[in-house]
Amino acid sequence: MADAAPLSREDLIGAMAKGAKPKAEWRIGAEHEKFGFDRATLRRPAYDGESGILAMLTGLQRFGWSPVEEAGHVIALERKNDEGMTASISLEPGGQFELSGAPLKDVHDICDETGRHLMEVKQVADQINLGFIGAGFDPLWRREDVPIMPKGRYGIMRAYMPKKGSLGLDMMLRTCTIQSNLDFADGPPVRVASRYRCQATALFACSPFIEGKPSGFLSSRANVWTDTDPDRTGMLDFVFEDGFGYERYADYALDVPMYFAKRGETYVDLSGQSFRAFMTEGLDALPGERATKKDWNDHLTTLFPEVRLKSYLEMRGADGGPWSRICALQALWAGVLYDGAALAAAWDLVKDWDIGDHERLRRDVTRLGLKAEVAGRSVRDVAVDMVHIAREGLKNRARFSGGMVDERGYLSELEDIADSGVTPAERLLELYHGEWQGDVTRMYRDFAY
Repeated sequence: MADAAPLSREDLIGAMAKGAKPKAEWRIGAEHEKFGFDRATLRRPAYDGESGILAMLTGLQRFGWSPVEEAGHVIALERKNDEGMTASISLEPGGQFELSGAPLKDVHDICDETGRHLMEVKQVADQINLGFIGAGFDPLWRREDVPIMPKGRYGIMRAYMPKKGSLGLDMMLRTCTIQSNLDFADGPPVRVASRYRCQATALFACSPFIEGKPSGFLSSRANVWTDTDPDRTGMLDFVFEDGFGYERYADYALDVPMYFAKRGETYVDLSGQSFRAFMTEGLDALPGERATKKDWNDHLTTLFPEVRLKSYLEMRGADGGPWSRICALQALWAGVLYDGAALAAAWDLVKDWDIGDHERLRRDVTRLGLKAEVAGRSVRDVAVDMVHIAREGLKNRARFSGGMVDERGYLSELEDIADSGVTPAERLLELYHGEWQGDVTRMYRDFAY
């Protein structure tokens, strides 16, 4: 098998570079996670049981989803759209329910896909007394209250995470995010994307509660990432350097300790070991074997920098939220990164920021949101500029739905947030201290899907 041939550094670089494609072929892929809860008790659902995650996965198959099994457990679903593009529903370690959407042509299609998914989820969930809520961090339950899903890779990660940081298990079990996956041409715009990631975090901040009380953070989810695993998270210093490219990212990835290699349905624990050694010398846990291209692709999925590069670019850093903000994140990043004039304007505003500016901002934005400052400006002011640039980029893209409405409408909520300087998290805190009278459980009633 060609995939089993010895790997070279050029192979690793090529696995990412092959993602480059002409602009006419660029797509957008949306991912979003949400917390399930039992409507009677508000507890997170276990895998098994009449109101469990397996029951959700089984019920959704009536809509044409096909099951994906691992070791006898259904752990995901897949479905092709009319163009043959595949979407999937998968499980995070604590049962967070994730839609990884198909790569689609525009934000209109993303919103249609997301709306259909949420409608299907609600139909099944209503029948088994479950609800779902979009937020960046579980607002109520402790780490030990969260059921664990039967996926092999998660067992390895749960054992390894506490060795590297104090909040890694919270990341696995108590966080939800929205993500935008984008294509690129000659080279991915990582330098621009990385500098705006914290503005996106502030605009989407929606996780001010931990275990029923205000946490002191507007994005408790983003704070978790500051103490998860320094080897594979955070800002990559080298993206601020001239000449950044696939080669430099490949060298970084080679130096990130591994989690596992998958052989058949078995995840082999390789936590903490070197991919370089796996590629050149082999590892004791897999005698006689060398790393394959699939191992490399799997390894890339275990890296969690602010902006992740695979054969496409993953824009991370937004808290989970409602349907409108799932659409809005796609519009924001497509507007900034998919139009040449918008990309140039975005770069001009932030090109003088250094790594120190960004590292300070990464921590400040978790607590202060749009009130944080960077390079002498408030995050609110930068966010206003970012949303304006995205609006112009979407105008230039001129992708219409029904012949009349382009993608700019999906930015309306973000424009309101940026102009007001008030994050979704601060709106939740206003409710908590006012109408809710300190009762976080109201969030499950007022903001469930």
